[in-house]
Amino acid sequence: MRTPKTLHTPVSPEAVAALVSGDLIHLSGVVYTARDAAHQRLVAQLQAGQLLPFPLRNQALFYVGPSPTPPGKIIGACGPTTGRRMDVYTPSLLANGLKIVIGKGPRSREVIAAFKEYQAAYLVAIGGAAALLAQSVKKAELLAYPELGPEAVYRLEVEKMPLIVAIDSQGRDLFALGPKAYAEEGAEGTGETANDA
Repeated sequence: MRTPKTLHTPVSPEAVAALVSGDLIHLSGVVYTARDAAHQRLVAQLQAGQLLPFPLRNQALFYVGPSPTPPGKIIGACGPTTGRRMDVYTPSLLANGLKIVIGKGPRSREVIAAFKEYQAAYLVAIGGAAALLAQSVKKAELLAYPELGPEAVYRLEVEKMPLIVAIDSQGRDLFALGPKAYAEEGAEGTGETANDA
């Protein structure tokens, strides 16, 4: 099994450039949360020339709406939200300096092109492992839009959050490359070519 790479926020351009699609990552540092409703507000504020409630440059944004925090816990279960739901907003945030986004599932061609253009990366968390991901959160602070409930923006301090690089800054997409590599490995095992299978 490959050893995970360590990544700290805020991230440097060099650290993002070193990420390769398929890399296992342990992410530590500050991560901000935002889902659909918060994204809409963030982009509207950018378009209006207003300051955002947190810095974008070299930061990481996690598509998550945590469940209610149980007594004695730092945060509730925090599983990733489908990244494609944020596709309409992502290029604007990347253009303003955001470097890492975290979600689940594939992204559109336009967003993949934006990751390459703005030298950013898309990391995925495993769906269904929300309780495990919550164990990586060492501190959680409500930051903005409290009226949105679980979709409010939180500032999280995380330690060794387990993630996978799905789209790197060169536009290499694990959701396209992974199945292709799997098919080729299967063909090698049977003596067939991928075209024969």
